[in-house]
Amino acid sequence: MKIRSFEFNLRELAGAMGDYGVLIPLAVGYFAVIGLNPSGFFVMMGLACIVTGLVFKLPMPIQPMKVLAVMSIAQVWTPSMVYASAFAEGVIWLFFGLTNLVGWLAKITPKTVVWGIQITLGIMLAIQAVNMISTAWVLGIACILIILILKKFPYIPSPLILLLLGLVIVALNGGLQEIRPPSFNLPTMTSFRLEEVWETLVLAGFAQIPLTVTNATISVAALIKTYWPDKPVSEKQLSLSHGIMNLLVPFWGGIPMCHGAGGLAGQYYYGARTGGTKIIEGLIYISLGLFFAASFAGFFSVFPLAILGAMLFLVGIELVKFGRHLKVDIGLVPVGLTIAISLLTNLAIGFMSGLASYHLIRLLTRDKPQAMGD
Repeated sequence: MKIRSFEFNLRELAGAMGDYGVLIPLAVGYFAVIGLNPSGFFVMMGLACIVTGLVFKLPMPIQPMKVLAVMSIAQVWTPSMVYASAFAEGVIWLFFGLTNLVGWLAKITPKTVVWGIQITLGIMLAIQAVNMISTAWVLGIACILIILILKKFPYIPSPLILLLLGLVIVALNGGLQEIRPPSFNLPTMTSFRLEEVWETLVLAGFAQIPLTVTNATISVAALIKTYWPDKPVSEKQLSLSHGIMNLLVPFWGGIPMCHGAGGLAGQYYYGARTGGTKIIEGLIYISLGLFFAASFAGFFSVFPLAILGAMLFLVGIELVKFGRHLKVDIGLVPVGLTIAISLLTNLAIGFMSGLASYHLIRLLTRDKPQAMGD
């Protein structure tokens, strides 16, 4: 049966929560460390979800750019630096899309390297998840079992069940006093200094580019071809989406955002199949931003990390599954190098190493692309 472009049901609701394990820890860091206004954060993310859902008619993920998020939190940037970094990424990705430079990068990047990036991302997510689960092993393992059991019942949204479980645990631990009552808050206009655009590019923005090329454009386009072969989305379209989105959101409190492969895999794993997922998710975010922004920050400051870790762990495993496409041939070399060097250094260097090894082997052996795992 052909799935419609927009469906609104419990399966799509579950899919809308499929990458909360990645989003929530970064959101809490943005609020607690940098002092970002939760209202602008959520409303801008919600609007981005709704617009991309309407445009692509797919559960196109909207996620924080991870390098920028982690570096800004670790280095305790000011809110204006966060907004400046989003604007900088918007300029870069609009340029990449208009010139189709990202398309050229996609053409020279083989599937073996893409699989290596996806597997690496899955391993990284799983490692992060295990660290979170280690805060309460019994609870984390129990949540993994709950997710696996509820996977057999697609109309029961396991992420929602786990969030409710977390609320119960917070209440039993006496943490409800940390949650502020609902109040109406509109996003306010925000600004940044032009020198902060270059400053944030040097600090983390340039390092973000290779990750976005691989994880948020090439890998996402590949995943869409796998999940929805009749609805392909090009790397150029994704690049333009990144550019337009990041040029607009920083003026109302938005953060650097992208379409991440981990988010797409997570939402698909939990049931997302149509653009309806993004409408649902967008409305949830906007409601949080307008009415529950302060409550949200307090809630997740006391929320059990093991529950988020369980959600994240199975998303990581879903990405690692792309290893099943591999064959025992020379094509394993770029995959292995991509994974090993990415884990030892970072995804950008791993990507370049895998790409270089692929083209070097082709040059030396003069094999056809099919012989290299393509």
